[in-house]
Amino acid sequence: MNGTPHLRSAYPETPQSSPNSGAHNASLLGIHVGAMPLATQGNDPNAPIIPFDVVDAPSQRLYIAAFYVGLTAWRLYDYSGLVSDQTDSLWLFMKWVAIDGVFLYGLPGLKVPWLEWSSSTMTILFLLHAMLNGMLMFRIPIPLGAWIAGLTKVIYYRETAVSERRVKPANILHNSSLILGKQIIHILPEGSAMLNPDQIPFCIGISRTSVELPIRINQTIPTSIELLRIDLESNVNETITFTSKEVKKFKKLADREFNNNVMTSARVLKIPVKRTGLYRLQKVIDESKLEVQRRVSDTLVVKCPSASIKAVPRDKCRGELSDFYLQADATPPLKIKYSKTINRDDLGFTFLSVHPDNLVSPLAQQKTSEALVTLQDTDVSWARTRHIEVSLNETLGISGDWQYSIDEIHDACGNVANYARAEEESQQGPTRGSHLEQVFRVHERPKAALHGCDSQHPLKVAKGQSRRLPLRLSSTGNRRIENSPHTISYTFTPQDELSSSGEPTGRTRTEVYILQDSHNGPEIHEPGLYMLKTVTSGFCTGEILEPASCLLWNPPEPDLTVRAENIPDKCAGNSIGLMVDLDLIGTPPFQVRYNIQRRGGRIISKVEKVDRLRGQLELRPSEAGHYTYEFLDVSDSVYDRLSLKHKNLVLEQDVKPPPSAQFVDPRPKRMACIEEPLTFPVHLSGEAPWTLEYELVHGGTRKKQTIQNIESERYTISTGKLVNGGEYTLALTSMTDRSGCKAFLEQEAIIEVRRQRPKASFGRIEGRRRTQTLEGKKVNLPVRFTGESPWTVHYRRHEDSDSRTNVKTFKYANDVLELSTAGIYELVDVHDASCPGSVDESATTFEVLWIHRPSLRVAESGMIERVGNKYTKKDICEGDEDAVDVSLTGTPPYNIKYEQHWKPERGPASLSEKRITAGLSTASIRMETSQAGLYEYKFLELGDALYDHDRWKFSPLIVQQTVNARPSARFTDAGKTYSYCKEDEAGDEVIPVTLSGLPPFHLEIGIKHHTTAKPEIVNVPHIESSQYYFHIPHRVLALGTHAVIIRKVRDARGCQQKTEFDGPHVQVNVADIPGISPLETKTDYCVGDRITYTLSGTPPFNVFYTFEGIDRKATASTTTFRRIAEKPGNFTIFALSDKASTDTCKARTDITKQIHPMPSVRISKGRTAEVDIHEGGEAEILFEFGGTPPFEFTYTRSTNAQKGRKSQVLETKSEVSHEHSKTVRASDEGTYEVVAIRDRYCAFSAQGAQGEKGGQKLLTYT
Repeated sequence: MNGTPHLRSAYPETPQSSPNSGAHNASLLGIHVGAMPLATQGNDPNAPIIPFDVVDAPSQRLYIAAFYVGLTAWRLYDYSGLVSDQTDSLWLFMKWVAIDGVFLYGLPGLKVPWLEWSSSTMTILFLLHAMLNGMLMFRIPIPLGAWIAGLTKVIYYRETAVSERRVKPANILHNSSLILGKQIIHILPEGSAMLNPDQIPFCIGISRTSVELPIRINQTIPTSIELLRIDLESNVNETITFTSKEVKKFKKLADREFNNNVMTSARVLKIPVKRTGLYRLQKVIDESKLEVQRRVSDTLVVKCPSASIKAVPRDKCRGELSDFYLQADATPPLKIKYSKTINRDDLGFTFLSVHPDNLVSPLAQQKTSEALVTLQDTDVSWARTRHIEVSLNETLGISGDWQYSIDEIHDACGNVANYARAEEESQQGPTRGSHLEQVFRVHERPKAALHGCDSQHPLKVAKGQSRRLPLRLSSTGNRRIENSPHTISYTFTPQDELSSSGEPTGRTRTEVYILQDSHNGPEIHEPGLYMLKTVTSGFCTGEILEPASCLLWNPPEPDLTVRAENIPDKCAGNSIGLMVDLDLIGTPPFQVRYNIQRRGGRIISKVEKVDRLRGQLELRPSEAGHYTYEFLDVSDSVYDRLSLKHKNLVLEQDVKPPPSAQFVDPRPKRMACIEEPLTFPVHLSGEAPWTLEYELVHGGTRKKQTIQNIESERYTISTGKLVNGGEYTLALTSMTDRSGCKAFLEQEAIIEVRRQRPKASFGRIEGRRRTQTLEGKKVNLPVRFTGESPWTVHYRRHEDSDSRTNVKTFKYANDVLELSTAGIYELVDVHDASCPGSVDESATTFEVLWIHRPSLRVAESGMIERVGNKYTKKDICEGDEDAVDVSLTGTPPYNIKYEQHWKPERGPASLSEKRITAGLSTASIRMETSQAGLYEYKFLELGDALYDHDRWKFSPLIVQQTVNARPSARFTDAGKTYSYCKEDEAGDEVIPVTLSGLPPFHLEIGIKHHTTAKPEIVNVPHIESSQYYFHIPHRVLALGTHAVIIRKVRDARGCQQKTEFDGPHVQVNVADIPGISPLETKTDYCVGDRITYTLSGTPPFNVFYTFEGIDRKATASTTTFRRIAEKPGNFTIFALSDKASTDTCKARTDITKQIHPMPSVRISKGRTAEVDIHEGGEAEILFEFGGTPPFEFTYTRSTNAQKGRKSQVLETKSEVSHEHSKTVRASDEGTYEVVAIRDRYCAFSAQGAQGEKGGQKLLTYT
């Protein structure tokens, strides 16, 4: 439930539906049912401009804040432009006043929660923004720094306490734990009793046979109780009396549940009842035989509400109404909560409020009195349980599984039967079963239509055959309904009953067919018009779509008639074939199947395709003989292979074909190499033997040939060697068969003979058959060819030990031979696409040479020595400049890569990689001397303008040099300040110095006083060790600060190091003793007081003191030392030093201050205690103190706190106690609490912190 809770007297509340639940229409005779959805925001005048379901309230506030930040950034941008560009200040001020006015006064109109401020608030904000705009645009300075500093001091102000912690003084001065507890005294009224004070609803049902009515008694012990019961069915009232024994039993059970030992305190007696009715507390008698005051309050005990669903069939069709009833047995008005699920998608729940007509029930009215009936009118028929049926009619617009479930039922009294929770928790109580659920299986409605057939495009079927009606099924869900048989009905009108327009004119027949699947329609064979009428699935009636009619037509059967004529031979007059005319009847296209048989030969079947009703077939055999032609059957687009044997369509003929010859190879042109023969196979036909005449034509000459007595049908003609290049023509001229009939032939074959043999040769590179290239780089040697591509070449390398040749194929006449090895190469032979060739003797070889690789060496001198590939250079001091020269050969510029290895005397070695580019044959490599150690330069890679580095061709070269470290000297405790007291100046002082390098050392030290410009120089020669103790001559020390600096050091190698300006140094101070004195003479302080001292000397100071038995050290940067007393204890300062003397010259002192704790007081052990007394009684108030007695405290009595009212102080009293506790008796009602406490030394008030000006003072008692 999302609504605001209502009191029982305001029942029933407006029902609400979940966001996904739809509206329901429900009506029942005599009953008004409302499925009341949530009010839309469009009808709510307080709804926001942007609905929360579009953008929620937090997001709207975030966007508004982001917009305000953007406005502020724009405002600051204008301000920065004003500062730099001197823009008109007045115009910008007016602009931003207008923008702020629109934004601020328009903000409440959006009605965003938390931003709907009042008009006065908006006016104040507008004036503040206008003031800010004025200060910005007119460049009025804003003291932001002072404001921020003041605010920081207020919020984050801290002081140093005596324990050297940073604390907030407010936490010490406003210590609320010093005064704890208060005591509240109530004066109890007279005894009272009330039935069901919390207005709990009660009901009796199957799982609950009795209930316990609560009666709250206060300040009394009852002995007798009478209840008035009005029967709900008969309106008859009766009085139920509980005896003293029974009441004592009820009281004993109530005492167990209440841990207060005061017998007259409030108790709740539980009275069991087993019958329904209206109960009222009629009389209560206490121990004094007097009637206890009671408050009129009626309690209804009704039958527990129950609900169920009146079941209906579960199968429904899409678009139908749900049409079922919710049944309820409860006291009206009532509410039913039900939920809905569609295809396992929970759509939320809906509340139905049910209020029968003509029902007047006090439970439905907002009443202030808790009495439901009067003694004059005891009609409680409105509280009886009624049986109510509520209709739910909802359009089932989605196919699938729908489920309605009753979750809860609420009666008018507030009793709830929660079926959903009981089911989830599996607890005792009402559970949801099938009687609480209605499940629907919503089916899609079918759709049916025909495809591929209508009245204009009939379905052509052969006579006596059948076809399935081309039916297409679908559904309202755009998909077929699976696993459900469909039933269709259609009408049939015979073809002779159709009018010329195709409409039925006579009798029709209706057929019903059950489809087992959606692919197979009913078988139809009678010609006529078929029209779909209805379609139904297993559950639903469907819709017929167009096209819905189909015309079945039996076309005429195909037939064939033939006529034949002989095809005569022009030479001998014999027949060489037949020309057959085909006359067809039927539906084109046709296929005519016939057999051809030569006497003594096999039967050959052929099929002739005819696209029209007439066709012509030419039968011309290639061999002589007696031929029989039989037409077997004919097919059209409807009928298949109707036999023609009954018509005996047979043709016979003796055929003598004329002689002929043709080339077997159909290519019109063939290529040939010069001086090579060609052969041509020829196929002969007719009657053997044959005589064949042919001629070979070339260059205007004809060479005729005659071949006689050829018995075979295949003969091969050979041309002989073709010694001349050019085009030849081989022509078949004539042919004579056995009958002497001569036939002239037109067969020709073209022969293209190559005019020369292919050749190969090496080309030139820059006019020579010789080239230089980089080692290992591929080189392309030019090769020249004549002939036809591709060319296959055999070549060899002279330097190879074996005599084998390499083979390579080239595609182009000017091609290249790719090689990667130096040497002399020779072409051996060549062959092109069709013919062998030769190599040009003058260009058979080509020489390939390599260019030399670059090299590197180190120039030798007296400063460098060589051992193998390693060079050693003379040692050098750290920081001195040095270089090594290298000589290079090759093609500049040169690229050199080398590694620099550094091995220090101590620590890990390092490796760095460097590259240089040299443009000349000599390069200078700078030696690294910035750090001491052994340096090794290893040259790893070398390349020049032509060659990259090749690790297999280059040997690394190494140069070594030792860099000696410069000597160093430092004070062992560098930066340390040596302090000496003025009175302790006797003798020389010693400062340890640490040296590094090769001894002996020479040291130069400077000692400078802060008042002089020139230092005193002290030279120390011949230092034989690395540790030296420098004795400061007493003559150079004076009162003040001295700086001791190491200026220069030199070792035995001759390496030296100067450190005149930033060298290591120490300080020596000669100082006087500082002083300290307290600002106040008192020795006793309270927690929260500030202890202040005055210091003399040179700041900063170090103050040494003892607190809580621990020695501590504090620093004071000024001549005032102050600490806040955080805790009680003994605070003693025993020493002091300043900047000049430090800890060496401490001033010894003994100043002690005693810090006392703040007094404390607790009422009722520091807790809030409530005491109930009767009028005239008394209560004890215990005060417990902490601190040093005697104590003086002030306490108040104020009115007891009530909701909505501020407590008022009624009186104030002060008391004195010489002990740590005191008891005060009080008989007046009110709240007692201490507001101030004072002991011997300190005081504290809860009404305000006691500062130095206020009330925290030391007290004196005499």
